[in-house]
Amino acid sequence: MAEFRLLKQADLSLEVVILLFAGMAMLILGLLLFPVYAGVLPYYENGLFGLMLVVFALQIVSMGKTPFGDIKKSPAAVVCGVIISAVGIVTCFIPGLLGIVPRILLILFFGAGGLVLFLQMVLRKDRYRLWRTYGGIFHHLSAACAAVYLTQILIAVLIFKPDLVTGPQMASAALVYGLLLIYLALVLHAITRRYPRAQETAPSDGGLSMDNATLLLMAVFMLLLGLLLLLVNLGLLQFSGSAQLGLLMVLFAIQMLALGSTPIGAFKRSWLMILLGFLFAALGVVSCIIPNILVVPLTFLVGVLNMAGGIIGIIRVTVPFLKRRKASEPVPTILLKINSANLVMNILTILFGTTMLVSNLIPGIILGGVLAANGCVLFYLVQQLLSLEKGQ
Repeated sequence: MAEFRLLKQADLSLEVVILLFAGMAMLILGLLLFPVYAGVLPYYENGLFGLMLVVFALQIVSMGKTPFGDIKKSPAAVVCGVIISAVGIVTCFIPGLLGIVPRILLILFFGAGGLVLFLQMVLRKDRYRLWRTYGGIFHHLSAACAAVYLTQILIAVLIFKPDLVTGPQMASAALVYGLLLIYLALVLHAITRRYPRAQETAPSDGGLSMDNATLLLMAVFMLLLGLLLLLVNLGLLQFSGSAQLGLLMVLFAIQMLALGSTPIGAFKRSWLMILLGFLFAALGVVSCIIPNILVVPLTFLVGVLNMAGGIIGIIRVTVPFLKRRKASEPVPTILLKINSANLVMNILTILFGTTMLVSNLIPGIILGGVLAANGCVLFYLVQQLLSLEKGQ
């Protein structure tokens, strides 16, 4: 019976999934900070900052939700989200390259964003004033939102002046914030189950669906990874392989949580897939924050997943195409372009996975070019998928 329940379709909304992920990440951070401040574990602050920026970017690109409130899902919002994701990815990969820019952005997003959201909740007629008249679960929504927004302001202060509190107090603040995010996620989940119309979605004007949004972020990830590896192999930059693996695992996890999509193919978005997604996310968060602790197992896991996913992807692209050719069925030009892009992407994915499993298989500079090419192919694939959606 328990196995059957795990295979049932998960009814978590995208907003709830991202809130649960953010809450889990903060809980992991809080738990890890205790041994970090005790001198037992190392700590990579840039990995945490970069991860937070990527999560903010994902919300902007996929849902039109900014740190300052909802906006229209438009091409401008997508560009803004891509820029923020690029800053987050570079922050993760290259220690100290962007200086105080990530810290300033997070202070702005948490501090000013938390204040703006709190004022919106208090002053707007469709927020606290309306929720108060509904009563019941909406009292919990008011309390959860207020607590999260005010704690965000506190987090911004601690990012600006971390020496204001002791290490254990900083860890405790992260734990409290994580618990509040999970509390808010559970309240939103309860509301959307009872009142489906209560789930607000940002109006769309050229925005991206969740699958295209994650594909776009993966394209940014691969392109920047490839370009940065070129500079690393020329001896111009340092590189955090642990954070790179961690962020890649987080992107895998978000695809699994939101879509049921995995590196080896798409599956039903069941509760089992949600649990696996959170497991991948936890591994990724730890690898981003604590350098080198999970490099060996994650290298093997990412290598196997990329190789298997690439092989399965080639089969899924070529078999239907060959059947249509054998049956003399015409293939629309747009589908031909998408299949070609998928084929090239899967070949590059297999090559990337192979280099993860067999070290020094190809020179680092060539690997950087392969990854950059993979990113370009992903950008092209997103463009063709958007063209297909418009045509339909």
